[in-house]
Amino acid sequence: MNWPGMGDPYKRKRTIKFLVMTAIIGASAAAVSTFAQTALNPNDPLKVCINDRITPYKIKATLELFVDGERAEIPANIGNSEDCTKSLYTLTNDGTIYAEWEDEFPFEIGHFLWMWEFPLRDMDQSKSTLYVNGKESEHFISHPLQDGYHYKVEFTSKAFDESKDTDFLPEK
Repeated sequence: MNWPGMGDPYKRKRTIKFLVMTAIIGASAAAVSTFAQTALNPNDPLKVCINDRITPYKIKATLELFVDGERAEIPANIGNSEDCTKSLYTLTNDGTIYAEWEDEFPFEIGHFLWMWEFPLRDMDQSKSTLYVNGKESEHFISHPLQDGYHYKVEFTSKAFDESKDTDFLPEK
């Protein structure tokens, strides 16, 4: 099969040269962007490691997570690896969230979900709720993370079929 620009040897050289130059420019732009973001945000608590920092501001809270009525496990070591501990992390899978930083910082439940890479886009946020110490929050995932508080999030996924709760099939 002849691809466009590949039939004539002169056009083939020009096409390949164009593709190589485009790849070089794209890779350079990505490298410069990554370097610039790292250089401009050296103290962003959501992106840097806290291993070599003194972090007097500490928060410990608990989180329960339900997706479509089923309890979801919050895995251990979110934001915590051998060489890097992020400012929001878990140590065990019991739902305890730790937050640390140099100064007081307005951590939110949404920050933890982002750090965890929770599939928030797959959830119907209009049908989901957040409870803080048993009371419904009007801020949903933008609610501030506070020391000693208990958070319970009930998500409903966009793919959840509510009709199965009302049909006449026997229970599983």
